[in-house]
Amino acid sequence: MSHIPASVAEIKPIETIHPSHFPKVFQDPAIVVASALSKLVEHSAHDSNVQNSIHAPMHMVHSLPFVHNLIPGIEKLATEYHVGNFVIIRSTGERVFESMPLYPRLGMHLLFYGGTQTKLLHNHSVESVLKDLSLRQGEVYDSAQSVKSIPSFVQTYSIGLDELLEPDMSKYSCFNEFFFRKLKSDARPIQNADDPLGFCSAADCRLTIYASTDLATQFWIKGSQFTVPSLLGVAPDSEQAKIFDDASIATFRLAPQDYHRFHSPIDGIIGDIVDIPGEYYTVNPQAVNEPGFDVFTANKRSVLYLTHAESNTPVAFVAIGAMLVGSIKWTGGAKKGARISRGEELGYFAYGGSTVVVLFPKGLITFEDDLVKNSEVPIETVVKVGDSIGHVPA
Repeated sequence: MSHIPASVAEIKPIETIHPSHFPKVFQDPAIVVASALSKLVEHSAHDSNVQNSIHAPMHMVHSLPFVHNLIPGIEKLATEYHVGNFVIIRSTGERVFESMPLYPRLGMHLLFYGGTQTKLLHNHSVESVLKDLSLRQGEVYDSAQSVKSIPSFVQTYSIGLDELLEPDMSKYSCFNEFFFRKLKSDARPIQNADDPLGFCSAADCRLTIYASTDLATQFWIKGSQFTVPSLLGVAPDSEQAKIFDDASIATFRLAPQDYHRFHSPIDGIIGDIVDIPGEYYTVNPQAVNEPGFDVFTANKRSVLYLTHAESNTPVAFVAIGAMLVGSIKWTGGAKKGARISRGEELGYFAYGGSTVVVLFPKGLITFEDDLVKNSEVPIETVVKVGDSIGHVPA
């Protein structure tokens, strides 16, 4: 991560990416990129260096010479188009630029070059290729050999071990076990824990918030077909669609280096869980901000319905999978009828960047001023589990 000082006024909205922006290094881009992704997954099963390259930021590609052999033209791509995005560290106000990891970056190529109708890799569609590779990479990271990737992953992303429940890297049985590692019980204190009207962050993440669905689609979620009913997988005239019509939206994007367990943003009651099958597109901002893709409503996701205790109001918690995310796991705290407190664990994602979208019925929440200001830029704010994101209006 490189630090680039900038005022909020200087931070430009994320640039929309189109094929015309990409370097002309591939004669047949969709097939070459899909083949490169497949080779990365195939080689990662027996080469820890390749495992490490999958989550390496684009600016590090120069130090991975073997990747150049797998992906012709990758050096030019990394040099000229190391796409990423600005974020604001909430605790310090520091603005930093985060480089997009290699694998999602190539996935962006595949989406833009391939299209939904293109057939490639043994007559498979883009969607089937991404699903197959995500599931295969999940198997690699569940293998005992994948523990070799843990030290370099820790070093690449400067992951602090002192806050982990198990800080000894040698005690993990596979890379995925480290990826959804647990923290010490006091590692994420809940702000305003005694205030029954408070809400907290559901994850260690990059957060955007909007008071209405209209604002969210104006500033951030640019997919032309995005709607709340499609996100929830319900009919437009259903009860859930009515409850969450023009809902307030909080989007918690987890980067690969983040602690990947997610937690309840409310004090409330656990309701039904509904699984929705879908695709394995990247949830990086470059995809979310692109009008041509509805990644939130297209991807595999699982919806947990909660009831806010103080107001007896429904809240929808949507866990969304992404490239390389083979599983969304609900844990002990997510039992129907159980009472849950803010900050209590609900589940986790296996390897990959992932997202949680929480819908609050209109009028239930007033978001914190700094989050509103940043989201209007728009720029994501880096927050931790338990950080205050808002409260029930007085």
